[in-house]
Amino acid sequence: MKLGIVGLPNVGKSTLFNAITAAGAETANYPFCTIEPNVGVVAVPDKRLDVLAEMYKPEKVTPAVIEFVDIAGLVKGASKGEGLGNKFLSHIREVDAVVHVVRCFENENIIHVDGSVNPARDVETIETELILADIEMVERRLERAKKAAKGDKSAEADVALFSRLHEWLNLGKPARAFGFTKEELDSMYDTPLLTMKPVIFAANIGEDEIADPASNPHFNTLSKLAAEQGAEIMPISAAIEAEIAELDPEEKKAFLDELGLEESGLDRLIRASYRLLGLISYFTAGPKEVRAWTIKQGTKAPQAAGKIHSDFERGFIRAEIVKYEDLVACGSMTAAKEKGLVRSEGKDYVMCDGDVVLFRFNV
Repeated sequence: MKLGIVGLPNVGKSTLFNAITAAGAETANYPFCTIEPNVGVVAVPDKRLDVLAEMYKPEKVTPAVIEFVDIAGLVKGASKGEGLGNKFLSHIREVDAVVHVVRCFENENIIHVDGSVNPARDVETIETELILADIEMVERRLERAKKAAKGDKSAEADVALFSRLHEWLNLGKPARAFGFTKEELDSMYDTPLLTMKPVIFAANIGEDEIADPASNPHFNTLSKLAAEQGAEIMPISAAIEAEIAELDPEEKKAFLDELGLEESGLDRLIRASYRLLGLISYFTAGPKEVRAWTIKQGTKAPQAAGKIHSDFERGFIRAEIVKYEDLVACGSMTAAKEKGLVRSEGKDYVMCDGDVVLFRFNV
């Protein structure tokens, strides 16, 4: 999973990126890896993985990972290539979801690029550039559909779809709020619109407000906007995350307890991302390695096996599966088998979150 962090200057975007990548590497004991200067890879925290590791005592423990991309800054006119606009837009096309950091804190020592804190205006600035880029793409797609419709009546549905979508975007509304039918989504497969990307608004609030975000009027404004767009929203304090990044696990827990928080902003961001993208985790476990794998909800067993290796999917025979909770309650795979809790599932089995699985295959 790849998440792109976007935002205007001085909203806390880079502070948040630096904090969560450092924190993610430290708390999960997973080495921070810089693929390029603005990409960080962090482990997905999952307590179930720790329990399985304690049970199996493997040589290696491998968590699922997320890439965070600190996308180049945006200026008005980005859709026309102003500033780093082209780089900004191309990076967004590559991510699975967008984390839009929006400034919701007041601080006279940190100058806002537009002179005042206004979440609705800030969101509109970035959304406008993305929408303008999408309008250009839809216009090209509409022209193709019109040409195709001259010799193929079945293309008329595409003409109607892209005409309505063009009108929608021109109203300043993102494509993700359009309300596509399944058939219409199928028609969009070759039209990767920027505003179709799922969005999490990360409301960057003050340190003293994190325990009660609703006390912040800017946060409430952004919450209303997120609801209208069908986007996720989560309060976060980049300043707090920066402090957490420098603490060891015990100090981190004490610090969070003091703030009245159960988990860090990184953990909440990852959970929100999984929810937004419809992702779940399954596990493979043995003396060599305990590992978490990320898949889409609704993935069938052979395709889940293919995440490990294409040979597993190609030569899939069956999957031996036990629920994580049952395995932990029994204490071992042998005990779970004796109680009849290990099932043999075929090609039509839909994987569930927390499945512990051994794939049988033959190539």
